[in-house]
Amino acid sequence: MVEKSAQKTLPLRKIQKLIGKRMMQSKRTKPCFYLEAKADITDLMAMRPELKKHFGVKITTNVFYIYTLALAVKKFPLTVATLDADNIKIANNINVGFAVNAPQGLVVPVVKNADKKTLPQIAQLEKQLTENARSNKLTLEQIEGETIAMSNLGAYGIDSFLGIVPPPVTAILAIGNVVQKLVPIQGSIKSRKIVSLTIAADSRIITPSYAARFLEYITEQLKNPADLI
Repeated sequence: MVEKSAQKTLPLRKIQKLIGKRMMQSKRTKPCFYLEAKADITDLMAMRPELKKHFGVKITTNVFYIYTLALAVKKFPLTVATLDADNIKIANNINVGFAVNAPQGLVVPVVKNADKKTLPQIAQLEKQLTENARSNKLTLEQIEGETIAMSNLGAYGIDSFLGIVPPPVTAILAIGNVVQKLVPIQGSIKSRKIVSLTIAADSRIITPSYAARFLEYITEQLKNPADLI
């Protein structure tokens, strides 16, 4: 008689059930496509220490991603649009939800009106929201109102990945690890810091060409960070 192998049963936490339900809803109802682009952030990485001295606050790459994403949405407003029967409704606010891996599970605090904030303001807010997320102190106000999503797994050494568009929004930007690569520039080979950006978008609202231009705008802004200051 073959004995059953021992199994350990772990009950799903409330937040795991909620995330699972929302992600299944998204996969069933949103016909998404995916596009990937590479951004050269060598200059951005080099200027961060000076920005900390100048502003008195640490400007992380995540802060740049949030700010650049918000500016791109201003140029491409369909990225914060939703379907309402036979109509497309564009959100009045650019509220960037960014994923945080907290002890209690994945949580998504929201930087509201990100396009109207400065880099230092976003830096302070992102730091506070992340701390609140990891200490389970986020308020309802801090997690509601998301109009576009962002997920950064670069800290885990992931080069690129495909995000799942959350039910309330139409697009999510997935950000990978910063890797050193040899790149041909003006006839010579140079070592540059490159990051992979992948957009997942609802094809009922956004076309691939529209998303491609959206990604191109983001990569150009990240390549020229002085324009963001």
